Amino acid sequence: MRLRSLFGLSFVALSAASVAQTPERPKITGISHLAVYTSNPEAADHYYREIVGAAKMPDPESPRGVRYVINATQFIEVLPLPEGAGINRLDHTAWNTDNAEGIRRYLAAKGWETPSAVKKGADGSRWFEVKDPEGNRVQFVQPLATPKTPDEPNVVGHHIIHVGFLVHSRDAEDKFYRGLLGFKPYWFGGMQEGQTDWVSQQTPDSHDWLEYMLSPLPPASTTPADRLQRQLGVMDHLSIGEPSVNDAFKVLQAGDRLANVRHDQSPKIGKDGKWQFNLYDPDGIRLELMNFRATEKPCCSPFTAEDPAE
Repeated sequence: MRLRSLFGLSFVALSAASVAQTPERPKITGISHLAVYTSNPEAADHYYREIVGAAKMPDPESPRGVRYVINATQFIEVLPLPEGAGINRLDHTAWNTDNAEGIRRYLAAKGWETPSAVKKGADGSRWFEVKDPEGNRVQFVQPLATPKTPDEPNVVGHHIIHVGFLVHSRDAEDKFYRGLLGFKPYWFGGMQEGQTDWVSQQTPDSHDWLEYMLSPLPPASTTPADRLQRQLGVMDHLSIGEPSVNDAFKVLQAGDRLANVRHDQSPKIGKDGKWQFNLYDPDGIRLELMNFRATEKPCCSPFTAEDPAE
């Protein structure tokens, strides 16, 4: 009887130790930033400061980079174009968390390749970087507890509500974003009924979302590089939420802020039933202004989570 009791106690202790060795995943509280390359820093500066209206700030992660800040915890990071980048202008996506070290330990405990420690920025923020199943670079950023509110009175919107990039295998990416990180379905759709070109899924602890762009690029062997870069820039994008895209478009027009910028002719309603308007930075990265809520019924699937808000 005593041996059974000892065995039972040992089993309980081992089970408790096993649970203790697998830390809980800290919160992922929304989008931090999208980092892009520029081949023309002056043109990029004009676009992000004068057209988008973001506040220009130093980059605590990279002395060669610049941050164009949308709000206290969201920004676009612009980096010099590295040698060998080819048509690619996306460096990484990044998500805010309340505990960067906790996320790092969580992923490591799940067997994901992680760095040995988090980094600390000049502003006191903490972050680390991993790669997703398709090799896309992903950062997790722990901002300051009381981040500084930027001075950006002319910014076209105050909330980056989603980021998106080219995805080849939905199943492979889901193992990371849904299986490990807990992203949850929001909406999916396509240009034609029955076809899935876009899959949107929100972070587990906010209404910001990641959009898989599933339409393949045309073959490089038969497509000019400039056309490939243009199409990749459509897929690798960020979106700023708007109470009214039409009102935001009028502000841009009235301020003559769309001159010499590639953009849609006018706002339109997307397949998800939301008004949207696209404009492009000098290297072709798309910025999508999008209504927080749909005004028409979406195609393909209903929304399965709450909409973001300003």
